[in-house]
Amino acid sequence: MTQSAPFPGFDGLMSLSRREGIDIRPTLLRVLTDLYVQSAVHTREEEQQFVELTSRLIDEVDDATRAAVRARLSIYPHTPEAIARRLALRSAAEQRAPQAATISTETPSTATQPARPATEAEQRVAALPMQPDDAAQINDMFFAAAPRERALILHNLAEAPLRPAVRIPAPRAKRAIETLHMAAYAQDAENFTAELGDALILATAMAERVVSDPGGEPLACALKALGMSSAVFEQVLMFLDPERGTSVDWVYRLSRLYDRLDERTALIMIAAWRGATVASARAKYRSMLHDDERHRARAGTTHGARPAAQPGTVPSRVGSNR
Repeated sequence: MTQSAPFPGFDGLMSLSRREGIDIRPTLLRVLTDLYVQSAVHTREEEQQFVELTSRLIDEVDDATRAAVRARLSIYPHTPEAIARRLALRSAAEQRAPQAATISTETPSTATQPARPATEAEQRVAALPMQPDDAAQINDMFFAAAPRERALILHNLAEAPLRPAVRIPAPRAKRAIETLHMAAYAQDAENFTAELGDALILATAMAERVVSDPGGEPLACALKALGMSSAVFEQVLMFLDPERGTSVDWVYRLSRLYDRLDERTALIMIAAWRGATVASARAKYRSMLHDDERHRARAGTTHGARPAAQPGTVPSRVGSNR
């Protein structure tokens, strides 16, 4: 299946659901559903891709996730018939009114389970750190997504069983916020980027990508991880890059996103950026080592093909001179 616009990067992320200790299938299913129902019209290819991806996840997630997805699709008028049957929904024409009653009968059963909040807490406590390859997948998906899709990804990451990066120590975060604030006022993007990368322990290339991203969502995550206030964040948006900062829609959209964004989600993205850098470095060195091994193999083959008579071992020539 070729890549499709509504779901960028999800085929690659499906590998995460098969890795021991890291299960983000519930998050993937929620994101897929949110992305699908936000549009009233879908092409045949988009519908087929949604059915294929959802079918691979729907029987492998917990009851709470399945109920949430079922509730979303029960009031969506264009739910694919194949998925409606899998979720025991009625036909698309009958979904709206009847399904509200069906969902309400299931919701109390899950809500009355006292273990549900504890299960979520235990899941977060037991969450494993992201492996570099997993982080690279999340990083690629996030930067490839459109603004609306990024907001949905961030929203769903809040429930992902992934361990966030360690919170930046308060004294260091305070110093960084002051420096970043002044650099933004001076429109000094170079020093702003250097300070951000140093405070969040990001590679220079990653820090530059976060600051220069035209959407602004990566910068929102980075500054939320530092604990910057909403008022200062808005000033950074307006002064750091005057060309973008003059766009009222751009500043307003990111300000709303920033207010809804929680620290844990921002720290998950910091962990993903750090891990993606490690994955990139590993891939680079793995390629170099592979080339070195090939060079050694060629050298060994050449050495083995040399004649048996080595220089200096010429007894026949000595005997012939006598």
